[in-house]
Amino acid sequence: MKLQNLHTHSIYCDGKNTLEEMCQRAIELSFDSIGFSRHANMFYDSPFVKPHLIPEYFEKAKEMKEKYGDRLDIFCGAEFDLYSTEDTDLYDYIITSVHYMDVDGEYVAFDRSADEVKNMVDKYFGGDGLKFVKKAYEESTKIGDFKTDIVGHFDLVTKHSETTGIFDENSKEYKALAIEALQAIAEKVRVFEINTGCVPRGYRSSPYLAPFIIEELKRLDCQVCITSDCHDKSYFDVSYNEAKERLISCGFKNIAILTKDGFKEEAII
Repeated sequence: MKLQNLHTHSIYCDGKNTLEEMCQRAIELSFDSIGFSRHANMFYDSPFVKPHLIPEYFEKAKEMKEKYGDRLDIFCGAEFDLYSTEDTDLYDYIITSVHYMDVDGEYVAFDRSADEVKNMVDKYFGGDGLKFVKKAYEESTKIGDFKTDIVGHFDLVTKHSETTGIFDENSKEYKALAIEALQAIAEKVRVFEINTGCVPRGYRSSPYLAPFIIEELKRLDCQVCITSDCHDKSYFDVSYNEAKERLISCGFKNIAILTKDGFKEEAII
């Protein structure tokens, strides 16, 4: 199976390593390709974004293609939020993720620490975790309204559900909300990532996406790629084997790989 990681973060947003260090790590691990995906600008303040570094990001990405392109296919992408303001045409590909919700005109973050998420649920949803989930998934259905190549960590709402009990991710009520949103997005965007980055950071014991979501993606004839949402080169390929096994167990025989001619399916072997 060709190895690719399209969800990586560097010093040009909230990552630890340079683009060159990420390329060298990918080559060391015998990856076939890498995609850089800095957090895109939003029209309100975000701790993820460093807009003053955008020109340097593009310049350095071009340099990496020239320096390592004979050993590694390199793509220059971005991770957009629903409220990002950049020109998507500047990038080779776009991951669209939902980190914020519009709650009565206030942009509320839920990709935060467990305590911050619990406080947010108490403040905006009266302590009702399923109301939070419903709102977050309703927001996610807007992904299809934007230019999007990959849906990022679709079930991010479960980031702390294992450890906090904010809601039961195994309940039929939760699963129904997730499936409803998934079906709406899949009408317009066909590639979703199974994202392993939550594992090394201690948020979850297993990657996003949950098996029932992958099974529904299979039923909908969508494609899935594997990424590690890498913020530290040490975890560049973390849990890739687990992700691969999960895809196989849910009925997938192929994985989506981005090429210079768009996404192609490669056999999972």
